[in-house]
Amino acid sequence: MTGTRVPILMYHSVATEPNHATRTLSVTPEAFAGQLAVIADRGLTPLTTAELAARWRTGRPLPVRPVLITFDDGYEGVHRHALPALAEHGFPATLFVTTGWIRGAHDTGGGPDTMLDWRQVRRLADAGVEIGGHSHTHPQLDRLDDTRLRTELSRCRDLVADELGSLPVSFAYPYGYSSRRVRTAVRGQGFAQALAVGNSLARRAQGPYALRRVTVRRTTDTEEFERLVDGRAIGRTFARDRALTKGYTVVRRTRGLRRTV
Repeated sequence: MTGTRVPILMYHSVATEPNHATRTLSVTPEAFAGQLAVIADRGLTPLTTAELAARWRTGRPLPVRPVLITFDDGYEGVHRHALPALAEHGFPATLFVTTGWIRGAHDTGGGPDTMLDWRQVRRLADAGVEIGGHSHTHPQLDRLDDTRLRTELSRCRDLVADELGSLPVSFAYPYGYSSRRVRTAVRGQGFAQALAVGNSLARRAQGPYALRRVTVRRTTDTEEFERLVDGRAIGRTFARDRALTKGYTVVRRTRGLRRTV
C-alpha cells in the first residue's frame, strides 16, 4: 500500500468559548464529537503519527482506511473535551506540545489561551495519546540561526522526556514552516518523523520529515469534514489557503535574501 494517501487531521483548540487569538483554528466540543462519529461511521482506522511513519518505514501494511488525529500547541480543551470523545471510540491521537506554553515550571508565559499543565499531558499520554514535540516557544524555525534552532528543538525534546519519562519521536513544525536545514536539525535531535501542513493528503513519497496535514477549523462543517477524511476535493477546499501560503512564502524568502546582503 505504498501509494496510499492518508488524511492527517490538524486540530488546535477544542473549546466552547475560545479567545480571539485561537478562535479560527478552534472547534467546539460538539463539533469534535460529531467529527469522530463521522470517522467511526465511515470505518476509518485512526493511527498515531509514530505508527503511520513506522509502517511506511518498514513496509508493514496499513489499515484499509487510515486516518490521523493530531493536535498542535497544547490547549487545555484537548484534555477537557477531546480526550473523553477519543476514549468513547477508543481512538488514538497525537498531541504536539509547545513545551514553553505548558503550564508549570517551564512556562514562558507565551501561551495564546488556557493551556494544558504537565499533569494533564501525562494523563493524555497514559490514555494512549502520543506526545510529540512542537518546539519550546513556537517560533518560525526556518528564521532562526543554527544555535537558536538547536536550542528550540533540544529544549522541547528534553522537557518532554523529563516530564513523561521517554523521548518524543514525532515533531510538528510551528506554523508548518520548515526547510532542508530545519528538517536536518529535527532529525539530528532524534525525532524520527515530522509533520508540516500543506493542506493535502500525506503520502509515503513525501518522506518522513515532510508529511502533510489538512486543517480542521471552526468553519469546517460536516460536509466539508466528510470530504477531508474521504480525500475528496481537498484542492478546491484549500485553494485560497494555498495561494496565500505561496504568496507569503515568496515574501519570507525575499526578506531572508535581504538580510544576507
